[in-house]
Amino acid sequence: MTDRVLELLRSRPDLAELAAFPFNFDVDRAYHVESVRLASGASLEPIAGDDTGGTYFLSGGTAVLHASSEGSAVLLADSVGEALEMRVRLPWWYENISTELGEEELLAGTRAADDEAREEFAPELDAQRAALIDGLGLPERPLVELVALSESAGRRTEPDHLLLNSDELCAYRLHESYRQSLREIVLAPGREALERLRSGDAGARREVAEDAVLRAATVRAVWHDDRRDGDLPLLRFLLEHENAERTDWYRERRLAALLVAAHGRAEDLPLLRAATHGEVTDSAAGVEWAIAGVAEDSEFTWIELAHRQGRVEHARVALIRMLDDTGPDADRLRELSRALERLGDHAQAARAQSNLLSLQDTARGRAAEAYVLARLERLKGDLAAAGRALERARAAVGADATEWHRRGVGRLITEQHLELTLAAVEAGDANLAKATMAHAGVLLDRIAKPSVKALGPLSARAKWAVAGLRRSDG
Repeated sequence: MTDRVLELLRSRPDLAELAAFPFNFDVDRAYHVESVRLASGASLEPIAGDDTGGTYFLSGGTAVLHASSEGSAVLLADSVGEALEMRVRLPWWYENISTELGEEELLAGTRAADDEAREEFAPELDAQRAALIDGLGLPERPLVELVALSESAGRRTEPDHLLLNSDELCAYRLHESYRQSLREIVLAPGREALERLRSGDAGARREVAEDAVLRAATVRAVWHDDRRDGDLPLLRFLLEHENAERTDWYRERRLAALLVAAHGRAEDLPLLRAATHGEVTDSAAGVEWAIAGVAEDSEFTWIELAHRQGRVEHARVALIRMLDDTGPDADRLRELSRALERLGDHAQAARAQSNLLSLQDTARGRAAEAYVLARLERLKGDLAAAGRALERARAAVGADATEWHRRGVGRLITEQHLELTLAAVEAGDANLAKATMAHAGVLLDRIAKPSVKALGPLSARAKWAVAGLRRSDG
């Protein structure tokens, strides 16, 4: 459904003219300087522009996002009506706007800025403002409320309204004052649960016992925040459930064990032995172990926990920002590529992987990373790019006289050829399917026999699919 205020601007040239000048919201400039999209995949529609090349977008159907021509973007308001109210009553020429100012200070500031605007370019400002407010039916709410709405919107830019360049996939900048700390977001449920546990809340004990993800956040909240003298019973409770459940997420079990061991109680030795596979044998050694213990936390710790909590978009935003800031660091690029793939963002994973591939200085390294890039390009739907990545993998295989390709990496490269063949058949790209299958046939003759046998079912499917294309050609 079209926003009421936007519909008025589009249908009333007189109102559209007032919005464009002097308030710099021009519906005739509904285009952007480059192709962009939201990282979340939600809808994005340019609805107006300003005279600096910036663009107002309808983001996710209702909210208004403003993107500058210089690569920054911020959520402005939850509706077009709110955005116009801000632009008309807190116009672009009033620069020093802050929630720290009271209503009288804001009024004084806007009056002074308006006086300058009247003298320099908008002598009819008062009449223009009144006509636009009346014509659009905008409310007359206090300026402090408008400023609070604006700043609240800015802080909600991430994760749902992160803007990307469609070609390079880099994120538009967001001022640090609006950025959210992923660490604080993922620890918040644990901190709340921790306070409830400390108060003796039986419901909290049940929730933490039954929810491994909430328990992980709770353990980390204890580790990273305040540790209190009376916490030992609840630390035992956390460790007992970590021991009992034995999830794949061993780090929280280790942290809980470190917290319990630090108290040096002999009665906790059975619990600690179970948690550490016998590493802690006596209480004194346990205390030393706890003192020496260092949390293995990094930015990826919070991304992993966010993913487990279902905060996929928060994790995606953090990873994209990290990738934008990463230079020629192979280890970090590899970790980013794998983390983005786990989230299902194959396009961003391929961006990280492409950068990683460019850093490889050995044939084996180029082949190993090229086959991963081929997989990611195929999964994101760019089959031609996947074919080019496999071409680079084949070139690396042919460049190495030691024939390492007969072992594991060769099998993986061959597997990607077969997968791409099937994808090309499904997409109706007969030329790519036939060419890729021909290369796969050569590789199947070169890799070790156990690998050929393991790939047998996939190979048979690919051969049958290509044969079907030939039958249809005939």
